[in-house]
Amino acid sequence: MRNKISILALVAGLIPAIANAESTVRFWYHFDNPENPMSDLVAKFEAANPDIKIDAQNVPWNSYYDNLYTAIVGGNAPDAAMLKMHALPRLLEMEALEPLDERIAGWDGKDEILENLFDLTRAEDGKQYYLPVQYVALYLYYRPDMFAELGLEVPQTCEQLREAAVKLTRDTNGDGQTDVYGFGFRGGKSGHEHWGAFTLGRTGVALDDSLNSPEGIAGTQYVIDMFRTDKVFPPSAPNDGFQEIIGAFKTGVTAMTIHHIGSSNDLVAALGDKVSATTVPECGGGRWTTFGDESTGVFANASDKDAAWKWISFLSSPENNAQFNTATGQLPVTRTDSANWTAHEKRFIEATQNSLPFAHLLPPSPATPEFVNTVWPTNMQRALNGEITAEQMNEAIAKLFAEE
Repeated sequence: MRNKISILALVAGLIPAIANAESTVRFWYHFDNPENPMSDLVAKFEAANPDIKIDAQNVPWNSYYDNLYTAIVGGNAPDAAMLKMHALPRLLEMEALEPLDERIAGWDGKDEILENLFDLTRAEDGKQYYLPVQYVALYLYYRPDMFAELGLEVPQTCEQLREAAVKLTRDTNGDGQTDVYGFGFRGGKSGHEHWGAFTLGRTGVALDDSLNSPEGIAGTQYVIDMFRTDKVFPPSAPNDGFQEIIGAFKTGVTAMTIHHIGSSNDLVAALGDKVSATTVPECGGGRWTTFGDESTGVFANASDKDAAWKWISFLSSPENNAQFNTATGQLPVTRTDSANWTAHEKRFIEATQNSLPFAHLLPPSPATPEFVNTVWPTNMQRALNGEITAEQMNEAIAKLFAEE
């Protein structure tokens, strides 16, 4: 009898501990902004969900996916993370993600998500593995003061952009050296978005064998000629990344470049009304720009998938999503936050909205991560340096996607 009472007492003593057990959600994200609101968001979430703790880890962007894939292979993946669409095929190959369809269907916040964002982020198998958390569309930044000084119109076609870039490339201080270049081209990683604006908008051209068509080759040749013949890119262009193209534009070394609204506040702080934006130019029959996505996902091996879902859905809910995007510099995904958004100036919001009709995601292909991280930058740098031709560059890309 005494033993029975002892066992019952032990069980009774464990019940409060079990009831008060906490789940910890390991969450990976990448914010460059030193004014990081994540701590405040975590505190707000934990106050409303005392049984869940959030371990939010800010992982450097340059090594984000290398670290993520290594963690997955090593059995040490986070429970949830910020993710881009180009990573989805590889993550699915690794069987790393939890489908979210049932959770989204039962979520009160699903109708707050802007139209088409679920469609844009759906996997080829028809399932939803991602929950949208921010978005942008790339457009053309330009210096209206420099355009006005030279009497130039804002370019709407590739030919107009090239003509303007030639005139804007000049020696302004009389020392015999070019100190302003017409266009800041991103030849390093993620520069495919610049190349795509000049190539993938051309009639019939896509990331497939059509790159080997005259139209596809003309797009890549246009980029090469701008650098090697017209010399309207800075000499550093083959290796330039985000910091270099934005820094050069901010300091007046370049008169045009391509990026998204995430750079606008920094540029306005430096240039005031001497920076504006328009859509990327029409090239060879059409326009093409990047739909800049960022979502969150729950990993298949998450220790508590319900807790991980509760956290990521919190980040995509009104007010929280707006606070989240004060750090990313991108646009909120909820209808409520979008209607009340004042974090960017109107001209950049309009340029983003005007770009949406021809904004695209890269194909959800296993070849896409290799294209983004290796094949495009390697071949673009070689083409700009005169080591390979436009035909050879396009053939390498077409071959990659043909072998998927």
